[in-house]
Amino acid sequence: MEAMASYGQYCPVAKAVEVLADRWTPLIVRELLAGACRFNEIDRGLPGISRPLLAQRLRRLTRFGVVRRHASPDGHPEYHLTAAGIQLKDVIDALGNWGARWILADPRSMELDPALLLWRMRRRISVAQLPLSRVVVEFEFHGAQRQQAWLVLEPMACRFV
Repeated sequence: MEAMASYGQYCPVAKAVEVLADRWTPLIVRELLAGACRFNEIDRGLPGISRPLLAQRLRRLTRFGVVRRHASPDGHPEYHLTAAGIQLKDVIDALGNWGARWILADPRSMELDPALLLWRMRRRISVAQLPLSRVVVEFEFHGAQRQQAWLVLEPMACRFV
């Protein structure tokens, strides 16, 4: 079991930071709040995190009661926020708003990721509003590298290729 850093303070801010302030942890919560529930979905929304570190952080969030792990009907493990985790929405939103106001500048080229952009866009699609037949949307990205990608929209699922 991993060693847990402690501030040694009986303070609600210190205790909360001990659980949530590790690198990647707030972003994992962000992904869960956005609807990701399977390990690969969470991983795909966090380019740069190692899979062992993601597994470790999910175990830790589960141990602290922020996340609940259970098997889906098809037997695959899924991760869902508990009531404590859902209550972090305002915290994550506040961090995002603060970052947008005070920190966010023009993106550097290394921060531009077309695949991640489409991955996040597909989460915002209202599947209920789709026609009954498949819709394919082509994207062309111009810049240092030209790229094409397709967002495949179906009534039951959204994916991109």
